[in-house]
Amino acid sequence: MCSSLLQISPCTGSRPLGGKPHAAAEFVFNRKNFGVNWKGMSKSPCRSASNQWRKFFVLSQCCKDCQTPTLKLRDFYASFDKQCSLKRKAQEVASCLEERCIFLVGMMGSGKTTVGKVLAEALGYSFVDSDVYVEKAVGGTSVTQIFNKYGEKFFRDNESEALQELSLMPKQVVATGGGAVIRAINWHYMKQGITVYLDVPLDTLARRIAAVGTNSRPLLHFDSGDPYTAAFVGLFTISKKRSDSYANADARVSLHYLAANMGLEDISDLTPTAIAMEVLVQIEKHLKGNGDISTPTPA
Repeated sequence: MCSSLLQISPCTGSRPLGGKPHAAAEFVFNRKNFGVNWKGMSKSPCRSASNQWRKFFVLSQCCKDCQTPTLKLRDFYASFDKQCSLKRKAQEVASCLEERCIFLVGMMGSGKTTVGKVLAEALGYSFVDSDVYVEKAVGGTSVTQIFNKYGEKFFRDNESEALQELSLMPKQVVATGGGAVIRAINWHYMKQGITVYLDVPLDTLARRIAAVGTNSRPLLHFDSGDPYTAAFVGLFTISKKRSDSYANADARVSLHYLAANMGLEDISDLTPTAIAMEVLVQIEKHLKGNGDISTPTPA
């Protein structure tokens, strides 16, 4: 099968950073697939002396009847540039964080774990899921099993202990359980760092949860009925009890406003990278004493 090899190196100025490429990617194209393998990626691929980037391409082993998938290349570069922007913003914010932890709060299904991992990688922090932390502390038992066997209070007690321990550890991004906000003592622990509320519309949450099922959501598990309706009703009830608590967060990221600002019709089109970037922007505003966190920055 005909294929081509494309090597890409991001550079600045008239020559690559440090005299050699900081990253190289090999693309193998053929009629049926599109693949990419990174080689020698630097931990700081986006460090530059200016904001102007130049790409150098070396194309070899080309067959005249092969065509480079330019659309996918364009998508790749758009994604790469966004990741570079995220890394630069993370470096700016990290200098102000002084190694404090970031606690992500929000309803179940709001994307705390997914966004948290992206955020931690950009900041050079460790990532911790507080639910997983509790599960390990209880001997590897799942949250659902803990609820069923020991009850919610037992879980909440262990959750508070976990947050207390995590609040003492530097440079962590912690994805908290949806109900972690209901205990005042948990806020005492989380306020040792920076708390960020991921605000996601209930309709979006219900669709996400209905798509994957409620087996891992003990407070939303229903044996029958339409999954979306059951999830939405359950989420609505829970949100009424927790909305005031979420308002205690230092910063708020509204996915509804973020999507609208970026010209997206569906919140599901937001990428974890875009959300992580907005988290950093809102943290920066908080650290600089800017209380207006209702409207996200332009994309």
